[in-house]
This record gives sequence, C-alpha cells and structure tokens, in this order.
Amino acid sequence: MNALLTLSRAIDAVTERVGRIVYWLVLVVVLISAANAVVRKLFNYSSNAYLEIQWYLFSVIFLFGAGYTLLRNEHVRIDIIQGKLSARAQNWIDVIGIVLFLWPMSIIIMSLAWPLFVDSYARNEVSTNAGGLIIWPARLMIPVGFALLLLQSVSELIKRIAFLRGRGPDSLEKHHGRSAEEELAEEIARERGVEAAPVLEGKQS
Repeated sequence: MNALLTLSRAIDAVTERVGRIVYWLVLVVVLISAANAVVRKLFNYSSNAYLEIQWYLFSVIFLFGAGYTLLRNEHVRIDIIQGKLSARAQNWIDVIGIVLFLWPMSIIIMSLAWPLFVDSYARNEVSTNAGGLIIWPARLMIPVGFALLLLQSVSELIKRIAFLRGRGPDSLEKHHGRSAEEELAEEIARERGVEAAPVLEGKQS
C-alpha cells in the first residue's frame, strides 16, 4: 500500500503541473481572441488560423484539464442519494465508477482516437479552411487528454482504497474556504449595513 500511495502522489504531482500550465493557456486564449477582434475591427483583417488556434487551445484546456479537475474533485456530480450516504459508501461508489465506467470509457476513446491521429499525421492533414492550421495536433489531443485522465483515475482509485482500508484521508471531502460569490455577498451585505446605520439613527433622532 505504501508503494501505491507513493505512486499516487507522483501522479498527483504530474497532474498538478499540467493543471498549472492549463491555467496560463486560458490567458493565452483570451489574449488571442481579444487581439483577433481588435485587428478585425481596426484593420478589417482576419485569418482562419487565428480562429482555429483558439479552439485548438480550448480543446487543450478542456481535455488536459480533465485529470486536474478529477484531482480537485471538481467534476459536476448530480446525485440524489450519494450525498446522503456515509463516507465509506461514497468511496465505494467512486471505486465502482472508476473501474466499471471511467476506465472502459477512456480506453475505448483512446483506442478509437489513436488511429485517426496516426492517419492524419501520415497524410499531414491540413484544415480545409483557407489559411487554416494542420489537423494532426488536434487529433493528438484526444488520446493524450484521456490518457492523462486515465492516469489520474489510477491515483484516485488508490486513494479511495487507502481510505477504505484506513490508510489515508477521505479524498472526497472538500476543504474549501468561502467562494468568490460568498465573499461578494458578504461585502454587499456589509456595505448595506453601513448605509442603513445613518438612516436608522436619523429616524431615531
């Protein structure tokens, strides 16, 4: 178990590094999109390459960030029953979900996407749009993204089993501070309280 937990920590470190790179890609996409809009409006010039690089990078963010999202336990969970179950039951559900659903899905998608990438690379496939980019990097994103997700799911499975065996903390338990929305709501409420105070004093006088 100790060796598996060491492996889990190593996978988490890799996923964390990938996630931090993805952070910066969000900024890059925003800057490219803004620059493309400004150039188009001011100089009446645009290029399909600018448009395609945006969805290339968006795909990287979505696919390469999936494993990081799993690490942070931030995937959307629509459950009616699970939230009411014990921590052990929730971890067992995750174990079953990883093994029976996430792993088969990831392996199937990777096996189907890889031949498409190989064929695209061999033909040096290029976008049919004028001035478009080469296609094979976009094809490669799919198997790589799901490989990263599959790798992180191995780490998550190890952590779930470690918890069930009493060898680790509950990784499903979230330790979050106040969200940005909660902080904003508190700030608004604080300002309203300050504004209301003089009014109340005026009424009393």
